[in-house]
Amino acid sequence: MWGGFAVGNPTLRRFFSLHFLIPFAAAALRAVHLLFLHQRGRGNPLGLVRDYDKLKFHPYFSTKDVFGFFVLVSILRAVCLIYP
Repeated sequence: MWGGFAVGNPTLRRFFSLHFLIPFAAAALRAVHLLFLHQRGRGNPLGLVRDYDKLKFHPYFSTKDVFGFFVLVSILRAVCLIYP
């Protein structure tokens, strides 16, 4: 627990393992979230529980996600090409 002046091999392996596995766990949680959102739909903000009051996943959320993806890619492209 106290450690020394240099970082040892076991510590490096643990950090590498965590940095390798955490993105996969986050992607799995995101996929499960989208699966539940796609199956159940989104509830109405007024709190109504009838099925015809729910928002459908497609096309509302699909177009919103695609728009967000293109905005993110355009911002990243601007950062990479204009401000390298």
